[in-house]
Amino acid sequence: LSGDDTSQSGDIGCCGSILMFLSFILVLVTFPISLFFCIKVVQEYERAVIFRVGRLLSGGSKGPGIFFVLPCIEGYTKVDLRTVSFDVPPQEILTSDSVTVSVDAVVYYRVCNPTISVANVENAHHATRLLAQTTLRNILGTKSMSEILTDRESISKAMQSMLDEATIHWGIKVERVEIKDVRLPKQLQRAMAAEAEASREARAKVLAAEGEHNASKALKEAADIIHTSPAALQLRYLQTLNQIASEKNSTIVFPLPVDFLSSFMK
Repeated sequence: LSGDDTSQSGDIGCCGSILMFLSFILVLVTFPISLFFCIKVVQEYERAVIFRVGRLLSGGSKGPGIFFVLPCIEGYTKVDLRTVSFDVPPQEILTSDSVTVSVDAVVYYRVCNPTISVANVENAHHATRLLAQTTLRNILGTKSMSEILTDRESISKAMQSMLDEATIHWGIKVERVEIKDVRLPKQLQRAMAAEAEASREARAKVLAAEGEHNASKALKEAADIIHTSPAALQLRYLQTLNQIASEKNSTIVFPLPVDFLSSFMK
């Protein structure tokens, strides 16, 4: 339905005008009982798309509030403008690196143009749900398994853009798409767990080797300092004795260095 068709939809022709006149006569004859059938109310979050003799009324949808419907020649369809969310059923997808994964998502959308959503598509909600399933399969089929696991945000944005571009002609606005869950085969999960464990062990060994290397450098520097100053070795003996003396439940035999007695022998 284009803009020109909407503006000209109020032209009902000669026969339509006659039927409209007779409908007014019927309302007047049956007044005030006819008010119960002619006056309609839609809520704040609803709009009414009115058809007169099969043609859309000019001016777009009606509401919220009270509107008037002529008997016999006019009919209307209520459209809910609130945001709707639905779960995309799990889809079995073959990724670009030949891995089968099961992915499901959740889509949030709303009706942005009630007139188009009624006139251009038979069931806008059902069409949007089916399109979301096929779009999810098409997008994830071009991704690798690692991209699906790590780049969920970019995949969600790409899916939202594609859905919004297609559903705008149905009067639907896709507000948000989220990848809900990614299920991997059991064998692949065990393989990935083994790979992660091996990678952690390799990193631990590398860190331990780096620690030993740094410790050996520090010990060499300490040995060079003690070698240049013999008194430093005596202080290190006393410091070690102080550390051992903190444990009072043991007997300590500490060798007295000969260098320490040399001064008394003189």
